[in-house]
Amino acid sequence: MTTPSAPPHTPFDHRMAVFASESEFLAGALPFLAEALDAPDEPPPLVIAAPGNLDLLRDALGGDVKGVGLVPHTEWYTGSAANAIAQGAGHLAAHAGPGGRIHLLMEPVWGGRAGRSPRETAEWIRYEALANLLFAPLATTALCAYDSRVAGPAIVAAARRAHPDTGVYEDPIRLAAELDAVPLPPPPADADRLPGPAPAADAVRTWATAHGLPGSDAELFATAVTEAAAALGPLDGALLWGDAPACVCELRTLRRVDDPLAGFVPPPSAELEPGQGLWFARQVCAYVDVRDEGERASVRLQYG
Repeated sequence: MTTPSAPPHTPFDHRMAVFASESEFLAGALPFLAEALDAPDEPPPLVIAAPGNLDLLRDALGGDVKGVGLVPHTEWYTGSAANAIAQGAGHLAAHAGPGGRIHLLMEPVWGGRAGRSPRETAEWIRYEALANLLFAPLATTALCAYDSRVAGPAIVAAARRAHPDTGVYEDPIRLAAELDAVPLPPPPADADRLPGPAPAADAVRTWATAHGLPGSDAELFATAVTEAAAALGPLDGALLWGDAPACVCELRTLRRVDDPLAGFVPPPSAELEPGQGLWFARQVCAYVDVRDEGERASVRLQYG
């Protein structure tokens, strides 16, 4: 039996609540919001949840609802897990108090993109795990609400391992490594190899257009590939395969990518700067998979 990792001693308070009825949702949400509203010198709390659960809160809070921000979760979680990290970081930068003080109640859309496949689910569990590292310096209090009627027992069990208050918390790096241990399908035998050690934007754009991506998407994909390549350093070539929307580029590096947060740390400004190519790629692409292989690595970018 593996002994659960000790919860991290950081200002970031990352909690989990599981509910299977309207009354159970309110039983978890209302005390959390009361705690937030009673917190001195803290901005109004924010609830990102299913529209029906927001209606429940409006009725239960009455006049106090004016002190709570309410956002339908289908308007917040509109893309990948990496997009959700950017959304959260942006909200904290704009609205949190000193040191990141704010209460957030967050209900992922497990009936939508997040739960549509085991691969997509793994991306979101990784996001939940790495949040413990990404937001560790901030005095943010987050309650992740899981509707077990939608998420199901396997997702709930996996999510418990990413939340320090559950008793089965796993070290985020270890959990991310476990998710990355699932092998990726090998590149197809007819994958196109780009000339040169590093891919040229024109070559990627031309290839993507020929394989069905519209011009603007081909431009984004080419930029993601070339910016990621620049951030990764020396390469040993690149492969391209697939058809729109699932165009794929695999970059072969000459060194390992040991940082589990590579491409997840929000940049200090909206302008892309040198070294931030993996962040841009994660924001643009549906999947960015990093696999260390001995002293080298492969980094696979899938656009759609």
